[in-house]
Amino acid sequence: MSTTLLMPKATAVWLVDNTSLSFDQIAAFCTLHPLEVQGVADGDVAGGIMGVNPIQNGQLTREEIEKAEADPSYRMKVSDPKVRVAAATKRKGPRYTPISRRNERPNAIRWLLRNHPELKDAQIMRLVGTTKSTIDSVRENTHWNSANIQPMDPVTLGLCSQIDLDLEVKRAAAKSGQPMADEADTGTMLLTAEEALATAGGRTGATDLPGGPDETRRPEQDEELDADSVFAKLKSLKSDSADQDD
Repeated sequence: MSTTLLMPKATAVWLVDNTSLSFDQIAAFCTLHPLEVQGVADGDVAGGIMGVNPIQNGQLTREEIEKAEADPSYRMKVSDPKVRVAAATKRKGPRYTPISRRNERPNAIRWLLRNHPELKDAQIMRLVGTTKSTIDSVRENTHWNSANIQPMDPVTLGLCSQIDLDLEVKRAAAKSGQPMADEADTGTMLLTAEEALATAGGRTGATDLPGGPDETRRPEQDEELDADSVFAKLKSLKSDSADQDD
């Protein structure tokens, strides 16, 4: 694993002042351009930067410097750290809620408590990004703004996505052992477009249109038109109009 050099410009200042390394060697070690290292040596670049000793930092050894000074084509390498710090793992905290929408959280909590009582407090906390004390105050009507709280869908408020809400509802239903209302009969099988339209039409009564089901047929289901008959009809119409003009 490659180690990144700390404070490359300050290290370059120290190497220019305390070693006989070439500009190319210093540039390769400090990941700088050779002209930039030359500017450091001339005082045009990094004028107010104090040099940092990479040997004291443990990123370079005296033997490595001596080897590079003896061979101008040699490129120094950053030493491996003696102590390896474990990478900080990102802790998963509560969902972030924008400041402009934080006042809407009690409304979303009221909606979830009313429409999905099977949800646990931990699930509501994940969806809305709130605390258990706020959920208890909304449930017991002890919230400071309880008189103005109106149940509103958290998806509409933008506090969570519909996918997250459906996932939490499914988890709560699975733990309680009660299947969801929509999946009790139909299951989770995907439907084709025709089946979905037929199901939607059956639920809304859209199929009971005047004229019966024959009017809903596609034009391609009727008899296909013959191109010769169409042109013959057009010729007959033209001949009739010509006779009338004469």
